[in-house]
Amino acid sequence: MATYAIGDVQGCFDELRQLLDTLQFEKERDVLWFVGDLVNRGPKSVEVLRFVRSLGDRAITVLGNHDLHLVSQHEGIERRRKDDTFDDVLHAKDARDLVAWLRTRPLMHIEGRYAMVHAGLLPQWPIKKAGGLAKEVEGALAAPDYRQFLSHMYGSTPERWSDSLSGWERLRAIVNAMTRMRFCTPDGRMEFRAKGKTPPAGYLPWFEAREKEKQTIVFGHWSALGLHLADGFAALDCGCVWGGSLAALRLEDRKLFQVRCRRYQAAEGE
Repeated sequence: MATYAIGDVQGCFDELRQLLDTLQFEKERDVLWFVGDLVNRGPKSVEVLRFVRSLGDRAITVLGNHDLHLVSQHEGIERRRKDDTFDDVLHAKDARDLVAWLRTRPLMHIEGRYAMVHAGLLPQWPIKKAGGLAKEVEGALAAPDYRQFLSHMYGSTPERWSDSLSGWERLRAIVNAMTRMRFCTPDGRMEFRAKGKTPPAGYLPWFEAREKEKQTIVFGHWSALGLHLADGFAALDCGCVWGGSLAALRLEDRKLFQVRCRRYQAAEGE
């Protein structure tokens, strides 16, 4: 048995299948971890969703910002953006089932020596605490009134975490850190505009602001950072949709596998 953590797929189904062929993935034996953003910007979001869902408990995926955008758009809460490419999901006969499945994926996954999240964790959140915070959001997304949460989910405030936060502000801050953040300050103020490698003045890459723990944090979201493997973290978004590569990291021995990707988008974006 092997466990492979895979970077942002973003609708690049052909490349995903090519990567799995390279891994010689066997459903009965192996497990796939997806860092989020299964959909959008690439051409085959519906095929990615159907395939990953069909793997059952052999696949674990955490929610990314594009996944939540699809859920919100399906529910009529978020408006369409000009570079969205998941109409194949929205118009599919099984759209309701696929989106319901996606909506109830975890925001964070912790197992053994690894923790997986789409974007990042704030300095004030040890991994165990972050797992509890993620479950607060997961509960809201799985609740009968989940649409009410979705309607309050968007926005970049509050920009700093406090344990005293409550209600929609608390849940929004958790979502923003775990699905959108790249840079923050040591005291937990988040920055959402910068997308490159260089932090704005006064900010750090979120993983540099944290104290190291026993678990390695696996994440995606940051294509400009690219593949970055170090003690304590593994960044796996290699910009597949922008013409980069799709990467898989075998967690048992940290062996890396990559396949080249076609360029589906002309300019890098979030």
